Amino acid sequence: MREKAVERRNINKEHNSNFKAGYIPIDEDRLHKTGLRGRKGNLAICVIVLLFILAVINLIITLVIWAVIRIGPNGCDSMEFHESGLLRFKQVSDMGVIHPLYKSTVGGRRNEDLVITGNNQPIVFQQGTTKLSVEKDKTSITSDIGMEFVDPRTQNTLFSTDYETHEFHLPNGVKILNVQKASTERITSNATSDLNIKVDGRAIVRGNEGVFITGKTIEFRMGGNMELKAENSIILNGTVMVSPSRLPSSSYGEQFNNGNWLRFKLCMCADGTLFKVQVTGYNMGCQTSVNPCGATH
Repeated sequence: MREKAVERRNINKEHNSNFKAGYIPIDEDRLHKTGLRGRKGNLAICVIVLLFILAVINLIITLVIWAVIRIGPNGCDSMEFHESGLLRFKQVSDMGVIHPLYKSTVGGRRNEDLVITGNNQPIVFQQGTTKLSVEKDKTSITSDIGMEFVDPRTQNTLFSTDYETHEFHLPNGVKILNVQKASTERITSNATSDLNIKVDGRAIVRGNEGVFITGKTIEFRMGGNMELKAENSIILNGTVMVSPSRLPSSSYGEQFNNGNWLRFKLCMCADGTLFKVQVTGYNMGCQTSVNPCGATH
């Protein structure tokens, strides 16, 4: 028993001094790792940064909306939204481009003026091909389908380019109408003012059933040639004055019987009918075989 006690004592002593008892060597790379590491960690960092950027942008938009629109506990201080779709601005607004909906209306209050100001830029209202441009020195309206101004209270047409339904009248104060082409039955002026038609290039006046020009005094001034064409006749009723200094003349010494030119004399009947007679000799009158003037000429 003494030997067994000594052996047991030695075993316990050895066991207590053996620090490697129960140790099993294991590779650390093969152990299960917790948390986000590697690519997953980089992806998590990117998502957190993106959420932070979106939060900053959302904060900036909120501050802009609060500062510009001025949304408070009592609603919006700068505009009102109505159930009928009306958007009302209650103070001065600074905007660039406005795209209204189809058949929308822009207007002001009944007893207040609607003031629209452009900062050194023209104010342009455009709907399809129709455009209204308000500039510093002029206001222009461009439209391919015509235009019409209607009084919103009385619904009376103040100005319209519909020639078939309304007679074309210039509004009060408008003195000049600039068009490229106009198709109408007649062009008249007031009894106390003159009617002036001015062009930079060539003016063509054409009538399907003739052109009638009447007035107290009719004056044509042109820098080039004037051409009158008619299927039947040209009638000038009244005193006709022609400046011969501006008419072309033959050069000095040119032979009369030059076969390269056909010469005609312009003659007029007592009723204003014009006709031409071919010149075949010197000092030739207006006698023709067929008298276009009838009984008198």
